[in-house]
Amino acid sequence: MFDSLYELISNYTYQTVALGSLLLGLISGVIGSFTYLQRQGLLGDGISHSTLPGIAIVFMLWQSKNNALLLIGAAIAGLLAMMFVLNIVKYTRVKFDASLALVLSVFFGLGMVCMTYVQNMPNASQAGLTSFILGQAATMLRSDLYFMLICALIVLSLAMLYWKEFQLFIFDRDFAQSSGYSTSLINGILACMIVMGIIVGLQTVGAILMCAMLISPAAAARQWTDKFPSMVILSALFASISGLIGTSISSLVTQMPTGPSIVIIINSLVIVSMLIAPRRGLIAKVCQRRQNRINFNKKSLENVLGN
Repeated sequence: MFDSLYELISNYTYQTVALGSLLLGLISGVIGSFTYLQRQGLLGDGISHSTLPGIAIVFMLWQSKNNALLLIGAAIAGLLAMMFVLNIVKYTRVKFDASLALVLSVFFGLGMVCMTYVQNMPNASQAGLTSFILGQAATMLRSDLYFMLICALIVLSLAMLYWKEFQLFIFDRDFAQSSGYSTSLINGILACMIVMGIIVGLQTVGAILMCAMLISPAAAARQWTDKFPSMVILSALFASISGLIGTSISSLVTQMPTGPSIVIIINSLVIVSMLIAPRRGLIAKVCQRRQNRINFNKKSLENVLGN
């Protein structure tokens, strides 16, 4: 058993994918806390699906699977989708969820059209663009790790630099605006961080499952604490642990994809947290209701006996 474990840990592919999953968990855990508390959980889903046309169009223009160029195209498409969503909400009477659904459907539809066109190209077999839909962590290289590390440093630096502004923006946007803070700037920085986190996760979990990486860790962390800093730390911790466990499972089990394994683990943590969390968990609530009922009956009996 220990020999197998040592062989797994010393494997180059496992080390690369595990470090990538760890960095993805760190980034998505931090960013997901912001989106979760803003009640914009589906924003990550919409933006991740909107990156597909950027990836396909870049490949059509350059005829080469250069990860850097493809991710730049994905980032541009994601930022455009985010800009459309925010401006539709700002300048029209369309609500956020309807705006997101509209932009998601248009961008994803355009992406699938472009993907179909790419598949009919002579070098389509070398493109491998479908890996960005469901993820293909096994193809991760050291250069991808460096890119993810840079993104993680940028996201963490922005989170620390604008920590106070983000808290004001999330919990009391009107007060932040009246205090002189530029809500447009803060919203733009958050949007860039979300897009950056999604770009990092495209190769590991793919565009379809990236929403779970942004929401599930924060949802699990929210069950355990009422303090924002603690929630961000727990969310990053849950996502990172899930990344490591999911990567290990996919390495030990034949034909087990890494991305879905990570998502299953993090959602299992959500279920466990919803059940056994000390204050918000279902078991704790049932016990509290039972205790309240006992206390009420005892007090009622005392009142009856006292009269």
